[in-house]
Amino acid sequence: MGEPQQTHPDNDLPTPRRRPLPRQPLVWDRAKRLAALADKLKQAPRTTEQLAAHFGVTQRSIQRDLLALSQMEHRVIRDHQGAYHIPQGGRALNPAEALAVYTAVRLLHHHAPVTSGHYLSALETVAADLPQHLRHLLHRSLLETGATHATDRALDFVAAAWTHREVLRFDYRKPGGEALRGNELEVYFVEISRDNLAPYVIGCETRHRGAIRTFKVSRMENLARLARTYDIPEDFDPRDYLSDAWGVIGGKNPVTVRVRFAPEAAYRVLEGGYPNATRVDTTLIHRDGSVELDIRAGTDASGLPRELIPFLLGWGPRVEVLSPPHVRDHWLGELRAALARHDPTYPGMLLDVMEGRR
Repeated sequence: MGEPQQTHPDNDLPTPRRRPLPRQPLVWDRAKRLAALADKLKQAPRTTEQLAAHFGVTQRSIQRDLLALSQMEHRVIRDHQGAYHIPQGGRALNPAEALAVYTAVRLLHHHAPVTSGHYLSALETVAADLPQHLRHLLHRSLLETGATHATDRALDFVAAAWTHREVLRFDYRKPGGEALRGNELEVYFVEISRDNLAPYVIGCETRHRGAIRTFKVSRMENLARLARTYDIPEDFDPRDYLSDAWGVIGGKNPVTVRVRFAPEAAYRVLEGGYPNATRVDTTLIHRDGSVELDIRAGTDASGLPRELIPFLLGWGPRVEVLSPPHVRDHWLGELRAALARHDPTYPGMLLDVMEGRR
């Protein structure tokens, strides 16, 4: 016969025997793994073998975790290929919407100047809204290196500060290497540059400038979220701020640059797709097939459209800046400097060509 059960002093219910508490670190580790596992299964279907390799545990442990998630009322579904996933709530994207978002994020994943784990995670999440045969194909096309970049951490801080309207403190590494320390930013907007596909954050820098400024996320260091909160001004409209931006530099002093494209480049201009450029149906087309158009672009403190100039230089001899004079002079100076550095034998040839002497 077993030992008689003791009763609780306040009622007649038997008091269950106390079992030794499991080791707290193990309980904590499994709780974290269950949360991460649920996130993974919401992003994309995965087999127990893949999940075991990702979390560094046995497949039997993953099977127990899947059962635990089911008991926690997660809809864990197994597909015909043996992969598990958790359907997400809310309206799913239709195939065209999902494909549009997927291709946009994939462009960033491939061509952004830094590798971001967030882009890869977003691709997996969006792919979950596509048909299964496409989903598996797209997953195979992704290369997961396991590496993370400092930009991922910066994006974490920016996203959290923006979401919770918390002031963001950070040091900013300028292009020349100098660090501007202790910036305090009220995050208003995040934008991807058309020029280099890098993420930038726009907001009011309150400590040093007291003005709306733009910062490149990859140059932000030593980030911290402050307890101080803020409200985004009702009159702040990203469209107004970015309307004259070729990339992400907007502002109150845009400049209109008149540009002529040579006949061999005119087809690309006529296709359109350039921001802030004169509409094709009002573009001046010359008899020789060359095309002129006006492009509005934001300027820096020196009055130059810094983001537009590399685009113009990239066309080489197939583009000519006609006006305004200070932008034309700067553009010519860049070309002359390149020629002097790489072909010093003919330092005056390019000037002669531009001035019509050859």
